[in-house]
Amino acid sequence: MASRFDIGFAKTARASGGVAILLQAAGQPAAGLADVDPGNVVGRAADVAKFTGKALKSLDVLAPHGAPVDRIRVLGLGEADRLVAHDWLKAGGAAAAKIGRADKVTVYLDAPGVTVSARNAADFALGMQLGAYSFDTYKTKKGDEDEAKPGKPVKVTLVTAAASAAKKASEVSDAVAEGVILARDLVNEPANVLGPVEFAARAKALEKLGVEVDILTEREMKKLGMAALLGVAQGSVRPPRLAVMHWKGGKEKDRPIAFIGKGVVFDTGGISIKPAAGMEDMKGDMGGAAAVIGLMHTLAARKAKANVIGIIGLVENMPDGNAQRPGDIVKSMSGQTIEVINTDAEGRLVLCDALWYCNETFKPQFMVNLATLTGAIMVALGSHHAGLFSNDDTLATRLTAAGLATNERLWRMPLGREYDKMIDSKFADMKNTGGRYAGSITAAQFLQRFVKDTPWAHLDIAGTAMGSPTDEINQSWASGFGVRLLDELVRANYEG
Repeated sequence: MASRFDIGFAKTARASGGVAILLQAAGQPAAGLADVDPGNVVGRAADVAKFTGKALKSLDVLAPHGAPVDRIRVLGLGEADRLVAHDWLKAGGAAAAKIGRADKVTVYLDAPGVTVSARNAADFALGMQLGAYSFDTYKTKKGDEDEAKPGKPVKVTLVTAAASAAKKASEVSDAVAEGVILARDLVNEPANVLGPVEFAARAKALEKLGVEVDILTEREMKKLGMAALLGVAQGSVRPPRLAVMHWKGGKEKDRPIAFIGKGVVFDTGGISIKPAAGMEDMKGDMGGAAAVIGLMHTLAARKAKANVIGIIGLVENMPDGNAQRPGDIVKSMSGQTIEVINTDAEGRLVLCDALWYCNETFKPQFMVNLATLTGAIMVALGSHHAGLFSNDDTLATRLTAAGLATNERLWRMPLGREYDKMIDSKFADMKNTGGRYAGSITAAQFLQRFVKDTPWAHLDIAGTAMGSPTDEINQSWASGFGVRLLDELVRANYEG
């Protein structure tokens, strides 16, 4: 999806037409500029309105006579000494919402009392791009009377003394924006349009960025012994796929790091069918796979100095006459057997073969899998944290830190022998659900049986990938959760 904005940076700029946006920190004077605001109308308006620069509060001022712009909007930043990276993203998203029908915008970032770094400016630009995202592909009437004309990018100039460095930093933030938007688009797409084959084609498209992509068909997966993954797909007329993406940006000798995503393009629950109410949301049950594709796009677009594997298992779970039954026993690629107690606990069956394949084929430094796996994690954490399960404290700590840096927050959940016993089966090596209690934990215990001693983390993003609370940088049903988080993980810890 094309960005709504054409964003550039300048050290100085004399606004001409459109909207001028000024920033103001709490407790500081309104940031009136003589060339935009002759007569300091902004300062006087702020006094009358008692506008103090509180975070994300705004003041709208009709341009005074002689001003070169049509409107002036002042956006509060909050306390200058408490600003963090995510505040700049939110400010950018809030600014995007204040543009209205303008086709030209000038934003003066250097507010009194605020030191703006190149990263701050790039984050502001990223916030604008993410905050303006909307998915209207299937609407025949597009645009809003309060927005600029659709299809025509709004010219945005961000004015800051750090313009040169900000332009360089924005090459990274632009890549992040593209990855998040790609992930959002995939989750928002209807399942009749985006099946396993079509999803795999989206992965294949990353070759234009230099990613090596192999698509495994049903026949190839059968030869590999992926009966757990294939059992989920057998009720659908749409064939499964396994997409394997490889970005080689590091040294040849460096072992890769790996990300694996659950890609159930639609989940009816199979024979253990879900209730009808809300089932339409199950088009988003591939949010983990969407995040992995978005991440691989970002890493390739910004030329990350790391070797990275991305693997997504793509299936549709349907209740056909050929569908898997509760009580069936399947043999995973690992050789371990699984009793299928509930066909709606299907994501772990897809992931277990993908994890084993990744580990055996690429011998990665670590594996992180993402999945909209359990409703139980939403009962525990709601929609503001994703669940983090890991067998490695260093990896878990780094993931948690990346979550705090990006505000895609994680909360570590327990693993343990007592929980592992809950998935022992009378008839097979394990069963695919441990029952109602500790459902997100027993799902993680199931996955852990397929990673050997490799450092591994499982992110249960059921509450954060879709239908999560909207904010300044996301007004969409699909959030793209995981792309910024994992890009930060790679950038902070695993690039040469």
